[in-house]
Amino acid sequence: MGGSQSKTDASPKVIHSGTPVEFSQDVVDYLSDRMASPQTTPERQSALDNHIRSRIQAEIQALRAEEEKVQQEIQRVLEKENLDREVGSTLGDGGVAQDEAKNSATLIGDLEEIRAKVDRYQARRQLGDFPSVSEAGEAVVSCYRSNESTPLECWKQVARFKAAVADAETQYLASLR
Repeated sequence: MGGSQSKTDASPKVIHSGTPVEFSQDVVDYLSDRMASPQTTPERQSALDNHIRSRIQAEIQALRAEEEKVQQEIQRVLEKENLDREVGSTLGDGGVAQDEAKNSATLIGDLEEIRAKVDRYQARRQLGDFPSVSEAGEAVVSCYRSNESTPLECWKQVARFKAAVADAETQYLASLR
């Protein structure tokens, strides 16, 4: 009785339909896009990323080694050039004594320049004590303290402070020249 339904038939059965099967354009586009650009699996992507990272690291190491060689070559050439220059200057017309006198004169001139710069710096540092700036700043602070609820009343003191700071800046910049 149910024996024919339990049997498996080895040949596939094809059913022909009288109505045609149609797919929407969205389904067709989706399937064609998926076939055109297959996505890689996360495992494959991580393997590719690791391979690329290792190649980048190897290239970076090679570039650093090459840079090190170039820097050593430059340093060697500069040392040779300096040594040749020193040997040439000591064996010049006047000999070592003239070269030392020339260097001493140069050093004395450099020391005088440095002393002048230090003196100018000290003078500039003393210019920081402008009494008009400090007085105007104190006036602003006292006005703000007396008008805590209405700080906009202190606009005159703020304007005087700004003017004093501007004058101090112009004097300071003039002293730098």
